[in-house]
Amino acid sequence: MAGETNAVAKQKPGTPGALDKKKSVTIADMIRQSTKELGDALPQHMRPERIVRIALTTLRLNPKLYDCKPASFLGALFQSAQLGLEPNVEGQAYIIPYGGNAQFQIGYKGYVELFFRHQSALSLDMQEVYENDDFEYEYGTNSFLKHKPALTKRGVVIAYYAVAKLKDGASVFKVMSKEDCIKHGKKHSKSFSASSSPWTTDVDAMCKKTVLIQIMKLIPKSIEIQQAISMDETVKTKLDIDMAAIPDETEWQSKIDTSSVDGGVLTPGDEKTHQSVKG
Repeated sequence: MAGETNAVAKQKPGTPGALDKKKSVTIADMIRQSTKELGDALPQHMRPERIVRIALTTLRLNPKLYDCKPASFLGALFQSAQLGLEPNVEGQAYIIPYGGNAQFQIGYKGYVELFFRHQSALSLDMQEVYENDDFEYEYGTNSFLKHKPALTKRGVVIAYYAVAKLKDGASVFKVMSKEDCIKHGKKHSKSFSASSSPWTTDVDAMCKKTVLIQIMKLIPKSIEIQQAISMDETVKTKLDIDMAAIPDETEWQSKIDTSSVDGGVLTPGDEKTHQSVKG
């Protein structure tokens, strides 16, 4: 992470960046001029030149981003950089136009990447459930999950689940129907219906992300995961050494509810079956 001597680190949370004040500078110019600051924000395994190339490619692939406030695009890029996620590459993160601003969104593969950086992470299994699969699960004191995919004619996807195993032997899982995932997206993502929204272009990936977010709330969270959840689906036009400290400027009334999350805890020997999902 950057030292306190770089241009971004000198700013107090909430103060506009110097680049923000150059109204006449285009988004592409701002990105190129921010290469050094991006390098200070990036993890060691990532190169600022690559992020700059990815950002410029993102603009070319989605010209609507040129109509967004340049400072919001740069804010989204810095959020992605600080989390060590590459925007619009393999579903790790997205920068999408929303209400005249560029909004930062984390993809489900981004949450997978962040999970495996956790010092307690051991494994993560993420699956789709089809209507003709043999699928059973139960929450509670004898929680379990059993999934035998049909070899042929699986039908349509009806649910998603994630199982996270930790090095201390703990194992947690979360199951959500496709209907519940989409309902959650409509309620909590204000860009849900946008033509460039991942909910429009890849609904299965966003349903997986919805389940993964719930899993992240069930395991001991690293600072990085906490920051990711707070930065997801936000608009920020100011820069800081800690982008999580900058308030979200997205104009919406509701936020993701993190207070009511349930899931199952798997323990050895739980073999009873009381709940099943079939097509």
